[in-house]
Parts: sequence; structure tokens; C-alpha cells
Amino acid sequence: MRKRMTAAARREVIEQAALGVFAERGYHRASVDEIARRSGVTPPVVYDHFESKLALHKRLLERTRDELLAMWSEQLSGDDPAEERIPRALDAWARYVEEHPYAPRMFFAETTGDPEVEAIHREVRDQATGVLAAIVGREAGTEAEQEMSEMASEVIRAGLGGLAIWWSDHPHVPRQRVVATAVNVFWVGLERLRGGG
Repeated sequence: MRKRMTAAARREVIEQAALGVFAERGYHRASVDEIARRSGVTPPVVYDHFESKLALHKRLLERTRDELLAMWSEQLSGDDPAEERIPRALDAWARYVEEHPYAPRMFFAETTGDPEVEAIHREVRDQATGVLAAIVGREAGTEAEQEMSEMASEVIRAGLGGLAIWWSDHPHVPRQRVVATAVNVFWVGLERLRGGG
């Protein structure tokens, strides 16, 4: 007799299926029917876990944001010199993008034209920028101005998002080259910030 899946496990299966569907089809062309089919459940079971397609989409955006921010925090914390932590963090970011092929399209790039969906994207993006600003402020030194940290973090967030999208269109480029490029570009800027430039 097959063991019944827990609610948490079933929710995880639905989320993983939905990540693929949203990445492949975009928000408007993704359907709950297809998400249910890929999850091995019926549409009403999807709605048992998520009240709407929009709620599921928001959950996935928040999940991706939280995973990325946890990765940044883990890789950039500690007492190692910044010249070790920053390349390590960028390599971890690239590994995340490599292992989560939905991220460039769904999290970094999608524009839907739907005000409600766009508002969720903006909310999640702004939360991510706020946390990145705190990290950048720490890297730049305690004297760094808040606005400068926010601007720098927005450049980093947008730049890495653009790089992730470019990489998804050029999958032949090895991760090491992507990381080396990111380190060369962003390290110069952070070094200037740390020096008060």
C-alpha cells in the first residue's frame, strides 16, 4: 500500500511543478490545469493549497527571493576578507541560477502587463533590494550613506538579473566565466564604495 503524501510534501510537489510551468509559459499562459497535471493531482487539490493562480505565483516569487537572500547572507557573512567572500557569493549565485533554470525568466525577467502581478513583482523586488542594500552597506563600510547603498544594491540586483537572463540565452558559457565577469564588474564598484568613491 502506497504511503499517503503529507500536505507539506504535496505542496512542495505543486510548487516545483508550478515553477516549471510559469518559467516555460509565463504567468498568463500558465494554467492551473497544467500545474495540476504535472503535480499528479487535480485542479481542486491545487486550490486546496493555493487560493488562486496569483497566490501561487506570489508564493514562488517570495520563495525565490528568500532563497537568494539567504544565499547572499550566508556567503557574505563571516570574517573572511571581502575579496574572498564576494567571489564566493557570486559563485553561489551562479550555481543557484544554474540549478534553478526557471529563475531567469520567472523571477528576474517576467513582465505581464497585469497591474496585480506587476505589483507583486515590484513588492518582492523592493524587499530584495532593501536586504541587499544592508549587505552592500556592510561591505562599503559603516560610513556609507543609506541612499548610496540602496543605489549600489539596485545596480547589483538589476545587473545580476540581466546577467542571469543573458546566460539563459547563452547556456554554452561555463559558470566560471559568468562568475569571473560578475566579480570583475561588481568588485570594482564595491572597492570604490569601500574607499569612499
